Amino acid sequence: MYIILVYDIALDDNGQKRWRRVFKLCKQYLTHVQNSVFEGEILESDLFILEKKIKKEIKESIDSVLIFKSRHERWLEKDVLGLYRGPDIFI
Repeated sequence: MYIILVYDIALDDNGQKRWRRVFKLCKQYLTHVQNSVFEGEILESDLFILEKKIKKEIKESIDSVLIFKSRHERWLEKDVLGLYRGPDIFI
């Protein structure tokens, strides 16, 4: 399966350490594309493990991880772990 993973880790309350740990986890499974963006082919079982590890590292009340997944790059399904920072965040 092909995924795009994007995360936003709050900098307060040890955020830099959480950011670094999430970065290292993602780098084990995916290709680093831009700041907090990763993409690549991944087995469903590996994605399950990655999600579980990320959930242990983030604070779901202030951090956000978005996972877009599909068998084809042009059709993506989005999963949100933690706080969703959608388009209305700027209102």
